[in-house]
Amino acid sequence: MQRWEDILNQTREALSEIFPEARITGIDLEGPRIVVYTKDMEMFAENPEGIKKIAQRIRRRISVRPDPSILLPEDEAREMIKEIVPEEAGITNIYFDHMNCEVIIEAEAPGLVIGKDASLLNEIKKRVKWAPRVVRTPPIPSKTVKEIRELYNLEEVKKERREFLRELGKKLNRPPLGGENWVRVIALGGYREVGRSATLIMTRNSKVLVDCGLDVAMVDSDEPWAGAPYLYVPEIWPLDTLDAVVVTHAHLDHSGLVPLLFKYGYKGPVYMTPPTRDLAALLQLDYIKVAYTEGKKVPYESKHIKEMLKHTITLNYGETTDITPDMKLTFHNAGHILGSSVCHFHIGEGLYNLVITGDIKFENTWLFNAAVNKFPRVETVVIESTYGGRNDIQPSRNEAAKQLAEVVERTIDRGGKILIPVFAVGRSQEVMMVLEDFMRRELLPKTDVFLDGMIWEATAIHAAYPEYLNRNLRELIFHKKENPFLSDIFRRVESMERREEVINSPDPVIVLATSGMMNGGPVLEYFKYWADDPKNTLIFVGYQAEGTLGRKIQNGMEKWITMERGQPIEIEIKLEVVTIDGFSGHSDRRQLINYIASMNPKPERVITCHGEESKCLDLAIALHKRYGLETIAMRNLDAIRVK
Repeated sequence: MQRWEDILNQTREALSEIFPEARITGIDLEGPRIVVYTKDMEMFAENPEGIKKIAQRIRRRISVRPDPSILLPEDEAREMIKEIVPEEAGITNIYFDHMNCEVIIEAEAPGLVIGKDASLLNEIKKRVKWAPRVVRTPPIPSKTVKEIRELYNLEEVKKERREFLRELGKKLNRPPLGGENWVRVIALGGYREVGRSATLIMTRNSKVLVDCGLDVAMVDSDEPWAGAPYLYVPEIWPLDTLDAVVVTHAHLDHSGLVPLLFKYGYKGPVYMTPPTRDLAALLQLDYIKVAYTEGKKVPYESKHIKEMLKHTITLNYGETTDITPDMKLTFHNAGHILGSSVCHFHIGEGLYNLVITGDIKFENTWLFNAAVNKFPRVETVVIESTYGGRNDIQPSRNEAAKQLAEVVERTIDRGGKILIPVFAVGRSQEVMMVLEDFMRRELLPKTDVFLDGMIWEATAIHAAYPEYLNRNLRELIFHKKENPFLSDIFRRVESMERREEVINSPDPVIVLATSGMMNGGPVLEYFKYWADDPKNTLIFVGYQAEGTLGRKIQNGMEKWITMERGQPIEIEIKLEVVTIDGFSGHSDRRQLINYIASMNPKPERVITCHGEESKCLDLAIALHKRYGLETIAMRNLDAIRVK
C-alpha cells in the first residue's frame, strides 16, 4: 500500500491532467476518502466522468467540495433560501454541515423545495454555493437529533473532527506489515450468555472491536468492571491499540459501554448507522440518569458520550468503507431495531469475508424488512442464538397481536390496569402500532395508553429516519397522513405528578414503561403499586435475561422486596403475568436456521453467540447436523483462527 503523501501527490497530478483549468484550493484526507476543495464546482459538476477516472486511478473515493471562502455566510444563505423556496413548501429548519459544505433543508413538502426538474435546487446551489440536501420534516420533533446536529456544528467540535478525520486518513493509508496474514476472532463478551456483547477481529495489521455492551444483570456486583466485557485482556489493552469500533445497534447490551472506551484512552473511530448513533446516545444518557437516581455505580460520564459522538462515522446500509488498512465494512439491515446492522467485513485483497449478525429478525415486521443474508462473499458467520434452543418457536406477528388484544380486553373487562415493560427502542413502537390498529378498528375499547421513560423520544427518532422503516409504515406516516404514532390514544408521562395520577387512576389504563427487563426505570414505580392486585396484568413482550427481575417474575416469583424511603418493603405479586413471545425483535430457532440455510453464498463456518449456553450449543449442533457446516459455540475468552 502507498503512503498517504504519495496518494495526495497522485491526486494532484490526476487533477492537473483531467481538470487543468480548475482552481483547486486544497486536497486533504478525510478518513477513507480524499477531499478536493475548488472554486469551480460547476466544472466538476459538468464532468462527473472525470472524477470517476481520478477515483479509479488512485483507488480512493473522492469528494469535491466548494472552497469555504466562496460559501455564502449562514445567515445570508438562510434568507436567500427562504426567498427562493415558495412558502407552501413549509420549511421548518435550515442547518449547515460544514464538514461536507452542505445545507440541509427540512420541509413539509420536499418536492416544492426541489422544484420542477430540480430547478429550485439548482438555483439554491448557484446562489448560496452550499450543496443543498432536502429532507422531509419529521412528524415528531426529536430533541436528541436536534442536539446532536448542534454538537457537530460547534466550532470546537468541527475543528476536532477535521483533525481526527485527517489523522484517521493517515492511519488508513499506512503501509501494511509484510509476511503471512491471518484472521482471528476473539470472544470478549456475549458468548454463551446474553449481555455485554463484544467481539474482537484481529489480523496481522489491524484490530477491530465489534460492540461493547453492558450486562444489566451484573451491574450491581461489587466486582471491578462488573457487567463489562473482558476489555483488560492483552489483545485489546491498552485501548489505544484498537483501530476501530463497530456498533451493530443501540441496545445497551451492545452499545452501553462504548463511552467507557474513551474514558480509558481510546481515540479512534466508531462506525454505526445514523439512527444507531442517535439512539445509542439517548440510551446511554438515560442509563447514567437512572443509575444516579437509583444510587448505582456509573461507569462513565456524559462527556465520554460526547467524545464517542465526536469520533463517530456514520454509514448507511449498503455503503462500503475502509476501516483499517486491510479491512472494509458494509452495513446491511438486521431487522431488529431502527438502524440495526448485519456487519460484513471484507479482509485483505480477497483474503477473507466475515459476517457478524448482531441481533437479527429474519421476518418482515410492523416496522422493518427482514434481515439481509445475501453477500458478495462470506466464509464465517457469527450469529446470535437468543432463541436458538430446540423448543424456541415463536408465534407469528399476527398471532402475537391477537394474543395481546385478548389479554388487554379481559383485563379491562375486570377493571384492571395493564403494565407492559418495554425497551424504549423497538418493542415500544411495535406494541404502540398494534394497540392503535386494534382501537382504530374498534376491536378493542378505546383506552388511554401512557408512555413512560424514553419511549416518546425514541419514537421521534424513528420518525426522523423513515428510510430505515418498511415501505408500508413509510406510506402510513408520509403519504396517507395516518401516522399511527400520533394517535390520540397515546399520552406522555412527563413528570412524577403525572405518573402518580396514572398509578392512582380509577379507570383501566395501559402503561408502556422502561426498562424492558425491569432492572430499574419507571416500570418499577407502577409495579410497586399494582403488583398485589389480581385484577391487573403484567405483559412481557421482550426477552428477559437470566438474573433480571423480569426473568424472576416470569419464573413464578411470589414476593418482591424493594426500598421505600430507605426502608425495605415486601410486596406480594398477585397480578396476572403473561408472556407474549411473538413481539420479540430476535429470530426464533426456525428463522435462525433459515437465515443460514438461505444465505448466499453458503458459509463454511458458523459461530454461535448471544444466547444462554444451552441455546448456543443447540443451534450449533442443529446447523452442523443439517448442513454439515463447521459450527462452534465459543465461550468468553475463546479465540479462533478462521484464516
